[in-house]
Amino acid sequence: MTLVPYQGDRLAQADIWLGLHDDELRRRAVTAARDRDADTLVSLSLAYLTQHAASGILTSPRTLEAYALGIRQFLVYADTQAVALLRPDRHAPQRYVQAMLAAGRKPAGVQLKVAAAGALYRALRWAGATEADPFRDVRVPRDPTSGIEKRPPYTEDELVEVLEHADPHTTFLIFLMAHAGLRISEALALTWDDIDEVSRRIHVTSGKGRKARRVTMSVRLARAARHFRALYGPGAPEHARYRPSGRAPQYVFRYATQQAARYHLIRVFTAAGVPFRGFHPGRKYAGTRLLQQVKDFGRVAAHLGHASVDTTRRGYARLAADDLKDDLAGW
Repeated sequence: MTLVPYQGDRLAQADIWLGLHDDELRRRAVTAARDRDADTLVSLSLAYLTQHAASGILTSPRTLEAYALGIRQFLVYADTQAVALLRPDRHAPQRYVQAMLAAGRKPAGVQLKVAAAGALYRALRWAGATEADPFRDVRVPRDPTSGIEKRPPYTEDELVEVLEHADPHTTFLIFLMAHAGLRISEALALTWDDIDEVSRRIHVTSGKGRKARRVTMSVRLARAARHFRALYGPGAPEHARYRPSGRAPQYVFRYATQQAARYHLIRVFTAAGVPFRGFHPGRKYAGTRLLQQVKDFGRVAAHLGHASVDTTRRGYARLAADDLKDDLAGW
């Protein structure tokens, strides 16, 4: 049985808005827009997303946090630029984009801020506060630099140095990212039943978009998994003492948040003298190494859990510059 995080608080907050009469819903939305009440406008937007977004109540907390931050940032801009929220000047949204780009924000980040502002206006239209859809035709330029160039994978030497300073806990987490190619959210959601060291398979039940998949473990990862289970798995002597945070015993890792994982990894990377560049360079290491071995973007995309091969090609795997050297030798 797959455990689903409790969503009662989020649904209850949405129900506050959903339970209002249409006239009262409109009145509160108009008042919040007039007063630039960021808390109320964020609450309205999250209620709309909970009810009407494609994923509804299952929209990830990280997505909601990103949207809430983006809405607040747009409201600050609107306040400083005297943008009328309910009747914005038709040039205001594109000026907002240009202002962010001029300030040095990357196009991908700008696109996220535009999506958040667009969600605010969808919520305001849902509430009947406006008919404006100012971000519908906004254009954000594409970044010609690929994601793997902007944030390259960790190198083999870097990972070797880090693993020399890692305890069994961080060793296993690093292998899950750098060999299994797991997202950090997928790794932290693993339960002991999801890991089968004998068949060298990991059952990912909380993939992006709630898609499940089976991931093959490398021999070294399977060995690390057996060692980790012997130390901290159910029935192991250290199992009870391993959980000071009180997280449910079926989960592999004692902490559930990315902030906690980041704290532990930064300590290990710092001790090794290797800059910590985030979690994704570990996945990119897995993608790049696997691509150089199998020469098949489709198989790499399946390993990483990408719905599109283009995602893998743009940001997660690259072939060596001289990859065709042997193939062209006889021309």
